[in-house]
Amino acid sequence: MPRVAGREQVQELLAGGAQLVEVLPAEDFRDRHLKGAVNLPLKKLDAAAAARLDRSQAVVVYCYDFQ
Repeated sequence: MPRVAGREQVQELLAGGAQLVEVLPAEDFRDRHLKGAVNLPLKKLDAAAAARLDRSQAVVVYCYDFQ
């Protein structure tokens, strides 16, 4: 179930084994990303891409937007 999480909650989730996913375009991910994150670009996110994730673990999705 999607929900918004604050910084402390995200840190707790990651410490508990959650997966960190950045949905940035590949070029942006290469230039700058959070340590340990996997890249699943939002425009290319489909069932095959999501299959890379472990369904037994929480997923934290992150993206920045300067707009």
